[in-house]
Amino acid sequence: MLAELGYLSLLLATGLALLQGTLPWLGLRLASRPLLGCATPLALLVALLLGAALLLLASCFGLDDFTLVYVAQHANSALPLGFKLAAVWGGHEGSMLFFVFALGLWGALVALCSRRVDPLITTRVLAIMGLIVGLFGLYTLIFSSPFDRQFPGPLEGRDLNPMLQDIGLIIHPPLLYLGYVGFAVNFAFAMAALHSGRLDGAVAHWSRPWALGSWVFLTAGIVLGSWWAYYELGWGGWWFWDPVENASLLPWLLGTALLHALVVCEKRGAYGHAVLLLSIFTFSLSLLGTFVVRSGVLTSVHAFAVDPSRGLTLLLLLGLLLTCALTLFALRADIRAPYARFGLLSKEGLLGAAILLLSVACASVLLGTFYPMVFQSLHLGSLSVGAPYFNTIFVPLALCLMALMTQLPRLRWQHLAAQRRIKVLLPCLFGLLGGTLLSLAYPEPLRASWLGLAANVLSLWLMASLLLPLLQPTSLRELTLNRLGSLLAHLGVAVCALGIAQVSHHSQEGGAVLAAGQPYRLGAFAFRYEGSEPIIGPNYTAERITLSVHQDGKEVARLTPERRHYSVRTMNMNEPGIKWGMLGDLYVVLGEKMGPGAYAMRLHYKPLVRWIWLGGLLMMTGGALRLLARRPLLTSHPAPAAAPYPRLEQESL
Repeated sequence: MLAELGYLSLLLATGLALLQGTLPWLGLRLASRPLLGCATPLALLVALLLGAALLLLASCFGLDDFTLVYVAQHANSALPLGFKLAAVWGGHEGSMLFFVFALGLWGALVALCSRRVDPLITTRVLAIMGLIVGLFGLYTLIFSSPFDRQFPGPLEGRDLNPMLQDIGLIIHPPLLYLGYVGFAVNFAFAMAALHSGRLDGAVAHWSRPWALGSWVFLTAGIVLGSWWAYYELGWGGWWFWDPVENASLLPWLLGTALLHALVVCEKRGAYGHAVLLLSIFTFSLSLLGTFVVRSGVLTSVHAFAVDPSRGLTLLLLLGLLLTCALTLFALRADIRAPYARFGLLSKEGLLGAAILLLSVACASVLLGTFYPMVFQSLHLGSLSVGAPYFNTIFVPLALCLMALMTQLPRLRWQHLAAQRRIKVLLPCLFGLLGGTLLSLAYPEPLRASWLGLAANVLSLWLMASLLLPLLQPTSLRELTLNRLGSLLAHLGVAVCALGIAQVSHHSQEGGAVLAAGQPYRLGAFAFRYEGSEPIIGPNYTAERITLSVHQDGKEVARLTPERRHYSVRTMNMNEPGIKWGMLGDLYVVLGEKMGPGAYAMRLHYKPLVRWIWLGGLLMMTGGALRLLARRPLLTSHPAPAAAPYPRLEQESL
């Protein structure tokens, strides 16, 4: 009964979303206030129905209703309750339901929080959101319904993929999806601006907080996914340039460019057409990411729930939305966008250069990710594009972007602020001296290449340029919540880059077969195998070994890696042993058993790896503070009229 109610909720939500996407356009054409006013209540009702469908599916998991095909494929009665609930989005069908729910949720937030935005713009935005929700709701109903029954149901389910039985799964996919689909709001604002023929600072003002909120969620999803891969997948890396990882990075890069373009458009009236194109392509790349994750057309270590045939339908939906958007852009390309004069060495000029660098970086990642698929589809053979390509192309672009960011404190609209020479040179000298000393602090074989040295110098230069001005008493008094958010977000980039440079160029790694009591030395650390013990978990059995770690004759850590066996899925999993530390991590992965009491092991030391996620946390915090500082959802730009709707005239579609 719960499954049928869930299906009915999804069906009603899809139908109402399609009404939400059509009735307001009729209202614009007929100058009908009732039709225009229906968009807001419909958006709220759609979100409630989609939330009900998601909760009903979660209830089926909690009750072990194995007559549902989706529940039987992704759950088991022995699975802990938290993972049962996380399994709701652990497969293709459930993740698509959550995707549609997230779209509906963003639409409801627009309806609730845009009361003082131009009502005709809001109506257009809600109508476009309704069409998007309706399209993906239809896709879920026809191709990916999680409410399909099977009779008789199996006595036991297949269990959730062991790689997904982790706290990271409970949080990571929802954050990622909220970030993905949040850019649908900016897409809708861009389409509304094109349709209305209005693109000015007010529209950028209304659109900007939605881009910022989506960016914060997407950043959180990427950072959490990197952390999860590090401690769960057991290969000791934090980023693999995997297609699924790249699929989340692409909209993040363009979303970052969109944020900065919106700032310039709002404050100075420039880059209006760039805002439109970035809004279109950022959301398109978000849909492309969903296609990559769920289609399996590209080989990925993260491909847990894929279906190529249904993935191609997603690609068709992406093509439809992108074609319609670009067609409208081409037809309305003569829209009057504000224009403001500015110099190259100004805030507008340097932000424009940053937007260009972010776009080029995004294009390079897109090319490296999809070129092998295109190459193979043209029957030209097989081709593999790996980390060397991305590191060669992407890293120099990122370093150039950081070099621009070092000028952040000097940025002013129309020109660079005049500063005393010492204030300009001091951060640079700090970066050069600190970066060089940091690279020389490591032993000769572990010293960084020129790229690592450049990353060290630029990271410390950026930190100094952001933090040294705070030593002035007047700077602290002028540090508003908005400026603090900007400072933390850009400081997070520097901290993250410094961590990446250290772990990429100065990590130590070794492999050995160890028996009880046998030692192994890695750099300054001595590892000793102390013994093993069997472990019985809720739905797995495991063997856990204990290694003591000594430095300078003192025990500094005890690591307990495990090798688990999940009987239902007949899969083996490695759980690494990790000694966390802000200066570096000790990391051990247990391999195959090589004899009585002997195991193959991989041992790592990863300096400053925590700083990667600390930088991500600072970026998220900075974005959240800027969002709070603006309070944009309940305030208005001076442009909108006070009346609920301006004087209406019949408007042709």
